[in-house]
Amino acid sequence: MEVAVRHHMIYTSVVQLSGAIAIPALEITDYAVEGMTCASCVAHVERAIAAVPGVVSVSVNLATERARVQYEPGNIAAGAVEAAVLAAGYEARIAHAGSQESLGKKDAELALLRRDFLIAAALTLPVFMIEMGGHLVPSFHHFLAGTFGEQPLRYGLFALTTLVLFGPGLGFYKKGIPSLLRGTPDMNALVSIGTLSAYIFSLVATFAPGLLPEGTGNVYFEAAAVIVTLILGGRYLEAKSRGRTSEAISRLVRLQAKTARVLRKGSAYDVEIEQVRVGDVIQIRPGERIPVDGIVTEGNSFVDESMITGEPIPVQKLVGSGVVGGTINTTGSLIFCATKIGAETLLAQIIQLVENAQGSKLPIQSLVDRITAYFVPAVLVASVLTFMVWLLVGPAPALSLALVNAVAVLIIACPCAMGLATPTSIMVGTGRAAEMGILFRRGDALQALRDVTLVAVDKTGTLTKGKPELTDLILADRFDRATVLRAVASLEALSEHPIAA
Repeated sequence: MEVAVRHHMIYTSVVQLSGAIAIPALEITDYAVEGMTCASCVAHVERAIAAVPGVVSVSVNLATERARVQYEPGNIAAGAVEAAVLAAGYEARIAHAGSQESLGKKDAELALLRRDFLIAAALTLPVFMIEMGGHLVPSFHHFLAGTFGEQPLRYGLFALTTLVLFGPGLGFYKKGIPSLLRGTPDMNALVSIGTLSAYIFSLVATFAPGLLPEGTGNVYFEAAAVIVTLILGGRYLEAKSRGRTSEAISRLVRLQAKTARVLRKGSAYDVEIEQVRVGDVIQIRPGERIPVDGIVTEGNSFVDESMITGEPIPVQKLVGSGVVGGTINTTGSLIFCATKIGAETLLAQIIQLVENAQGSKLPIQSLVDRITAYFVPAVLVASVLTFMVWLLVGPAPALSLALVNAVAVLIIACPCAMGLATPTSIMVGTGRAAEMGILFRRGDALQALRDVTLVAVDKTGTLTKGKPELTDLILADRFDRATVLRAVASLEALSEHPIAA
């Protein structure tokens, strides 16, 4: 298998022109970007990074939360990309292929979203039941009003809604309001404007109803609370589906050994995999996973390399043989010298390969991103127009109806589906393929695959059942089949050779 992927990939080599002029090499670095919630965020991050001097091109993927930056290494300041992303209202750091830290962070994020959604749902349910239950069943409303009184009920709705908006829903305002002030509104800005409009209007109707025109003093606490809860639920499901589609990478990461038994000054020490250095002498006992790539210096064993080659039969390793990190030593003991560590190992490069394919931006997605870049401003304009039209020509109570319909435009116009559909489908496709042993080098191969009608396989060994089996037994004259099978079985029973097993 040929893998040519590195964290910092050399994109073009230095080219000499006219014997004097050299075009500098371009490098590519992946950044993990935090805080993106909708497709308009992609456009904001791309514009911020593209404005950094030295950056040649940038591609941001919402589903993988990664930004791939191509740049001239000598013309870009250290930390310039991270600073530009931070100024745009997001956070960025250099991404490492399939790191345990990044996977753990995603799990923590999912747990936090789940907690926020459950708290918001528990607080919103009584608000929804009290407000909407009274509309559906008038007798229920009369019972509540007679038992508690109209004003105390409004105080209760106010208290519960405040907890929802400024508890689990606080993140919307922390991100949405600053993005609005920067002039780069995103989905959080739409949610902030919509829910705060309904909340502030209800606040005035509850505590200062005299400020509103006659007949317009209605409260819309349930609208604000339900909106926040539904969007939190949607983001939880979205994060959960993203985590599921990245399961293939998680499984590859779990193939990496966490420790290595290093021989130093005649003694063996178990060290963290991050502490292994090129040239270290490592001991591998039967059944252990090989931590890094290297060359065998002592020993004789069989190594299960099916995770790399797909071949089910373990391969014999002698002095001078190469071993690959992530594969499993089966029978004997080996001592080898580490030649590649960290991101340079074959397994790390395969993980990078899968991540690159999942993070690829298909040609069709470039069109989608261009559309969504203008989507949020267009929604804001449409909301303002809706408010003005209902206020000027709508039926009574015009102000209430104008507010409700303007908020409805803000909330339902969510561009997330457009921005997530294509990258999520890439993640699902490449992730499912990786589970089945098929790795895509580029995501756009998926888009091209729809036109494929014939698949050619270059060698017979590529497609196997995954385990060897006896298919035929051809006997010489005067031999009995059962006797021969018993004799062969008795001989192989004590053998440690993979075929014997």
